Amino acid sequence: MKKTTQASVLAPLAMVAAASPALAQSIDERVNEIFASSTGWFVNLIFSPFPGTSFPWIVAWLVVAATVFTVYFGLIQFRAFPHSIALVRGDYSDPNDAGEVSHFQALATALSGTVGLGNIAGVAVAVGIGGPGATFWMILAGLMGMASKFTECTLGVKYRNEYEDGTVSGGPMYYLTKGFDERGIPAGRILAVLFSIFCILGALGGGNMFQANQAHAQITNVVGEYPGWITGLVFAGIVFAVIVGGLKSIARVTEKVVPFMGILYVVTALIIILMNADKIGWAFGQIFEGAFTGLGVAGGFVGALIQGFKRAAFSNEAGVGSAAIAHSAVRTKEPITEGFVSLLEPFIDTVVICTMTALVIIITGQLVSDPNTGMYLLNEGGTAIQTVDGNSGVALTSAAFSSAFGWFQYVLAIAVILFAFSTMISWSYYGLKAWTFLFGEGQTKEIIFKVIFCIFVVIGAAANLGPVIDFSDAAIFAMAVVNIIGLYFLMPIVKAELNSYLSRLKSGEIRKYT
Repeated sequence: MKKTTQASVLAPLAMVAAASPALAQSIDERVNEIFASSTGWFVNLIFSPFPGTSFPWIVAWLVVAATVFTVYFGLIQFRAFPHSIALVRGDYSDPNDAGEVSHFQALATALSGTVGLGNIAGVAVAVGIGGPGATFWMILAGLMGMASKFTECTLGVKYRNEYEDGTVSGGPMYYLTKGFDERGIPAGRILAVLFSIFCILGALGGGNMFQANQAHAQITNVVGEYPGWITGLVFAGIVFAVIVGGLKSIARVTEKVVPFMGILYVVTALIIILMNADKIGWAFGQIFEGAFTGLGVAGGFVGALIQGFKRAAFSNEAGVGSAAIAHSAVRTKEPITEGFVSLLEPFIDTVVICTMTALVIIITGQLVSDPNTGMYLLNEGGTAIQTVDGNSGVALTSAAFSSAFGWFQYVLAIAVILFAFSTMISWSYYGLKAWTFLFGEGQTKEIIFKVIFCIFVVIGAAANLGPVIDFSDAAIFAMAVVNIIGLYFLMPIVKAELNSYLSRLKSGEIRKYT
């Protein structure tokens, strides 16, 4: 009787288990279908190109803003670079200043939100389509983006909220509200609410589900197929354990993880580059020649420019406003100091790490060229350069590194996991601050968001929600539309802060603490 009872209970469970993959797939497809039909217009609006070109207007929006800030602040990214290094070292840090984290921790937290799959897969896409020349434009856009970060992160600290328990809330939603009120400009509150909504959507999607999804894909590439929800649950548990402790807990993790993963990746790249030292001059020649001639790549010179600018904008997020949220929590009484520190972020992310990826791909000969003319050969559709094994994206980067070190696929898997993890914990903080701006501060409200965030980690790893990810990416760049409008109105305030600080630094009023 007992066996019969067990059989009667287990039979339906077995049927559900057998049907669950198909059921999950059909639900996944249905979600894709509904989401694509209802949000496709928004995605198309944000990423639509200028008529007759393939250049997305949102990339132009970011690049133009970076150019404006570079000129307006007199090439601040180059003038302030040495002082930025001194600030990160803690030379001018007063431990009694208000805030939650050090300059270095704030930089590490913000970097962990930007250094990620864009540096590995995104660069490979740019070089695969735009050729080596895309690297030049990527570096240029990264250098100019330093001025955008400087502007938004200065404002983030200046207009932050400081609470009695020592915690801090800052970011575009606060400087759009307070800064606009201070200057008597209307609609600041409306822009702040819009930014917060886009930030929450972006945090749950591009800053969460996409990261979990790609981490699972990379793990299965090494160990073989298994259900995504397992990866999701493991990630969700670790992420929750970190973010439940607040920003100080996040900062303690990122200040260790970010330098480790960055050094691991860059050192491996440098070893491969030095192993092919005789090709370094040739590689840079390809980059500079390709930047202005196109070397016959898809789209020619314009194609190289578009891919370079696009990849830099998507990688370092300068002008998006997300990093200003992390930098706002720094311990300082001088808002401009965090502006100086933040300008290092696009330099590390784009100028250093992205360039390393591009150089390894070029030097290891992954791009196929005509031995007689030296011109790159395009694929059948003429949309990209032929590669040795037909790889693109993260597979192209993996093949480039593995050509020198067969074991690099395992290092890359670790790097992707660390990049994904660090991006998730940083974006959880960005989303949380947008959430508390909309719904108010309080431990219960914070826990609700953190639980929701971790549920989306599992969903992201288990599902293949393409349109959902597209929508959340669009939401992240919609943040830039709102944020940059605010930066244009508030940049005179940043200039006043800059002039005041530099004059006091020159007079000796601002001195080193160490």
